[in-house]
Amino acid sequence: MQSDNLENAGQSDTGIWQPDLTGRAKPVYLAIADALADDIASGRLSAGQRLPPQRVLADRLGVDLTTVSRSYSEARRRGLLDARVGQGTFVRAQSVAANDVPAQNASPRRVAAAPAAIIDMTMNQPPLPDSPELLDRVSRGLAQAMERLDPQALLRYQEAGAGLQTGEEDLAAGARWLGRRLPDLRAGDAAGRIVVCPGTQSALLALLCMHTRPGDTVCTEELTYPGFKAIARQLGLRVVGVAMDGDGLDPDALRAAVAAHAPKLLYCTPTLHNPTTATLPAERRAAIAAIARSHNLPIVEDDIYGVLPQDAPPPIAAVAPDVTFHVVGLAKCVAPGLRIAYVAAPDARQAARLAAAQRATILGTPPIPAAVATQWIADGTADALLAAIRAEASVRQRMAREVLPHASMAAHAEGFHLWLSLPPGWTRGEFAAHLRGHGIAAAVSDVFLTGGTAPEALRICLGAPVGRPDCRRMLETLADALDQSPALAGIVI
Repeated sequence: MQSDNLENAGQSDTGIWQPDLTGRAKPVYLAIADALADDIASGRLSAGQRLPPQRVLADRLGVDLTTVSRSYSEARRRGLLDARVGQGTFVRAQSVAANDVPAQNASPRRVAAAPAAIIDMTMNQPPLPDSPELLDRVSRGLAQAMERLDPQALLRYQEAGAGLQTGEEDLAAGARWLGRRLPDLRAGDAAGRIVVCPGTQSALLALLCMHTRPGDTVCTEELTYPGFKAIARQLGLRVVGVAMDGDGLDPDALRAAVAAHAPKLLYCTPTLHNPTTATLPAERRAAIAAIARSHNLPIVEDDIYGVLPQDAPPPIAAVAPDVTFHVVGLAKCVAPGLRIAYVAAPDARQAARLAAAQRATILGTPPIPAAVATQWIADGTADALLAAIRAEASVRQRMAREVLPHASMAAHAEGFHLWLSLPPGWTRGEFAAHLRGHGIAAAVSDVFLTGGTAPEALRICLGAPVGRPDCRRMLETLADALDQSPALAGIVI
């Protein structure tokens, strides 16, 4: 029998919303979502009102945290709520009724209601898996990781012996995760080549500190990850952009850039390039590896999107492990909030140097996220999250192909971003301003540029909308704008 608290409706005496579950003969998490919908419809909850934190509501209702997490997830799926990072969960303005939300396998349709919060596509984040069962699995894995974590790991600084700043289990988990793309890492002694980092950004910082000094030059694609540009600028480095085409980095242009600028390293994203979505063919990877070897040029290969496509060519690190630092973060393929990345160095000596550079910048990897990553990799939760992200991304990519003009977009069927080229008449600034007027924020090409002229294009993140109805609405807004001139799109009556 549920606690008597379940019968309290609306706002409690402390002002915290509580659902009325009386007479709702269904699982509690669905009953909570239904009560939420009823309270919004009746006006007991208003647009923009903040809901209680999940743990607080769980305590007041006398149910477990997972139940409330599932109910909030179900409410988001119905279009009732918006989750804002660092702020909380809020009632969505003009919420979509539950029966207006398409079923998982149904064809999406136009939803006219606009969300209360802006759809922020400036961060390239994966779609949120819509599976209460998967959320249950995530919660169980978190609990198991905490049970296995030695409390002393939190009460003392980590040892810095032999460059291994994390435990053997964490290194083995890294070898297992990287081993799907680099089979050689499955060998027993491969863990000595791996460094565990608190996210890709910290890994890139340590790698640049390891290989460069202020005033040095580094090469990257002419359009590249803005986070890399920010680190390089902070360290006083000169970034030289190398020409690209539809297949990615041009080896001939790289050869000329290396001869002209003598860079200290090459940073590149060969698979599902950010922002253009290009994937380097195998022959280009071999050519780039040969150039790096002939000039003793270290390659920092950012493979953060590499596990999303099931048909991606082998990484550059598989072709030239002796000159490549292979970086794989979990943010795009497992969970953005899990700030863990694994770096496969060319050998144990280079791994020790990288660990020393990391220690000089951020000391080491916090044990809690490392333990969670290790647990999720061991128990299959990481694979389940990857499969869910890939599946939802594929659905949204099909939606994009249905709605957007094919000539305007470059994309991969299993990725969650696309590169939108604008028709004549539109500038990227005008188009971005038009989208913002419709509650959508997108990244223009300028933020990725490392030299030359920025193309009239934007990166579109299909993972930013919480649910498929919002994704459909966002794509239709894009399509409507692409189909008309800026003058007509900007008419205000």
